[in-house]
Amino acid sequence: MDPIEVTERLGRWSSGRGPLYVLLAGRLRQLIDEGELAAGVVLPPDRVFAKQLAVGRNTVIAAYDLLASEGRIERRQGSGTRVCGSVVETASDTTSAPMFLNLLEPRPDLITLACAAPEAPPRVVIEAYADMVPALAAMTAEIGYHPAGYPPLRAAVAERYTRLGAPTGPERILITNGGQQALSLLARAFVRPGDRVLVETPTYPGALEAFHEESAVLTTLPIGFAGFEAAVRARRPVLAYTTPTFQNPTGAVLSGLQRRRIAEVAAVQGIPLVADEITADLRFPDVSVPPPLAADADDIISIGSLSKNIWGGLRVGWVRAPEPVIARLTRLRAVHDLGGNLPAQLAATTLVPCIESTSTQRAERLRAGHDLLRAKLAAALPEWEVPPVTGGQTLWVRLPYGDGISFAQTALRHGIAILAGNGLDPTGGSEDRIRLHFRHPDAVLEAAAERLASAWRAYHPPARRLTVPPPLAI
Repeated sequence: MDPIEVTERLGRWSSGRGPLYVLLAGRLRQLIDEGELAAGVVLPPDRVFAKQLAVGRNTVIAAYDLLASEGRIERRQGSGTRVCGSVVETASDTTSAPMFLNLLEPRPDLITLACAAPEAPPRVVIEAYADMVPALAAMTAEIGYHPAGYPPLRAAVAERYTRLGAPTGPERILITNGGQQALSLLARAFVRPGDRVLVETPTYPGALEAFHEESAVLTTLPIGFAGFEAAVRARRPVLAYTTPTFQNPTGAVLSGLQRRRIAEVAAVQGIPLVADEITADLRFPDVSVPPPLAADADDIISIGSLSKNIWGGLRVGWVRAPEPVIARLTRLRAVHDLGGNLPAQLAATTLVPCIESTSTQRAERLRAGHDLLRAKLAAALPEWEVPPVTGGQTLWVRLPYGDGISFAQTALRHGIAILAGNGLDPTGGSEDRIRLHFRHPDAVLEAAAERLASAWRAYHPPARRLTVPPPLAI
């Protein structure tokens, strides 16, 4: 494609924070994902393109290298730089979030241990919908648009935080379409291309995708945020993200001392700290957990949801944050979504007070699934390292050899979907890890273990290790 034509399509790309190459890559990424630069289009040579854009050649080279690492373009000696297509178009080969692909391309014959959630709506959901019908029928002056959320639901969520030790008013709650929308809104509100975001490694892949979409540069710390203060001082991230209770995927729980220290550093350094507490209610029987991180520092940004503790099909989540942050997120949300499903929010208003009782009822089932899957794996695959957890919904498994990516492909051919560790690790590490969830019924978990064992017997690691490009990380 002629460099002048590409330049015209770029439009304004250099406004914003961050290195020029990240800004350029971000704009090219958008054009590719939106189809403006179609698969097969030849991009200008870096020297010519740099001259046309009036930037250094190294800026173009770095932008091209970043897009190549994502699988969006291909660079070959002698044949130039070509567009491969968007990540969605090339997902079977290049995506770093197969969790989403399993939802986008479901297979009825597939057992999926990749996306964890309750199998079916519990009875309380059916009852909540039945109870809300009269209230819905009685509405006469209700347009149904609530960008910040249905007021009684905001009040119910606020009351729950107050009861858990973090005094909260309804004005500090934003209702979202699940926890993933909450993450996306926060990423859009706080992150500009090239900004640094501090995350644990490994971590929830949906969070990595949200930050990746905003072209964030990820700074990583081990589970527990060891070295948090030094990293904040050295890197000055615009946002930090942690899962303090039953961390996804490891199941780790931060101690009270760790929580207080992290909250204190974030407050002193003025770094917005996002605490993802969606898995916090998934404790096993007789397991106690600390209160929300917001109980240690009032300005913590908390994410919650009914997806894991009640049912994912409700698509009801929330953000608890200082009022200015909620106002900012509400404005962003209103541009794309004038408000969530009102009947679902009516039902959720009665479900939020039931979270503790529902979680207690499900605790034994969670532990039983955990124990069963570990026992079956120990019998069929004793060489695998499968550490136990005390809550959550996932096992973080270490393979004795090979890598998670190539084994996940073998497993898929045997009818089971799993997550390779690389996709949860912004550094590109965790190559010998896979993530499995244990929320299926017993019969399905038993069949899953059999398929995993069959896949392992057929598995032959490639001579050249496969890799999935991680989000830009330092």
